[in-house]
Amino acid sequence: MTAPVFVVDAMPGGPEFVLEGPEGRHAVSVKRLRPGEDVVLTDGLGRWADGIVRAAEGKDRLVVTDLHEVREEPAPVPRITVVQALPKGDRGELAVETMSETGVDAIVPWSASRCVTQWKGERGLKALGKWRATAREAGKQSRRVRFAQVADAMTTKQVAAFLANAEFAAVLHEDREYPGLPLATVELPSVGEIVLVVGPEGGVSPEELTMFTGAGAKVCRLGRSVLRTSTAGTAAVALLLGRTGRWA
Repeated sequence: MTAPVFVVDAMPGGPEFVLEGPEGRHAVSVKRLRPGEDVVLTDGLGRWADGIVRAAEGKDRLVVTDLHEVREEPAPVPRITVVQALPKGDRGELAVETMSETGVDAIVPWSASRCVTQWKGERGLKALGKWRATAREAGKQSRRVRFAQVADAMTTKQVAAFLANAEFAAVLHEDREYPGLPLATVELPSVGEIVLVVGPEGGVSPEELTMFTGAGAKVCRLGRSVLRTSTAGTAAVALLLGRTGRWA
């Protein structure tokens, strides 16, 4: 088992560091770490250092010593981003959690026309906060030191402009008019950014599909079965990680 990961606002500047607050409480009271155990401290942006627990104090103070030099994990290439239409209920958080654990680099919430859920005002900000917190926790759970970044929600026009700048962009979609290319065999770039669009439960509308293909996106399919919007992104990310060699 690899060492547990804890997030810090700034990487330690010396050989010893005291982990406090929610992260310290999780380490001491939930994980129940003890002296001699290994830990990893990270800023979630790729910088990290490993150390050893010297002491657990009270309920929320973990003293970490023998911290090695701060290292930085290179940004993976190609970068993989999923534009995720807003699912119903808590299935959005499920999608974020599983995509983050799988290895997606970024997630863009998308207010598609057929989404039952729409983010507006304070409710939208709260939902976005939950997605970001979920990505952070999933990053820790899966021992990542470069967490998936959750962007601000985009409109369809904003998504189209985003797709136009990608090295490769695809909409996961299939119907009689657009049978779709198999994502398993379509040609992929070795550098730059790959962007996938996952539509809502009701599917991507014809107008949205026209706008996205006009921006240069291809229409692709995963397989014979139809996946839910909360699972399609995870399956697609796993496929791409294997095909691009990032899971080699």
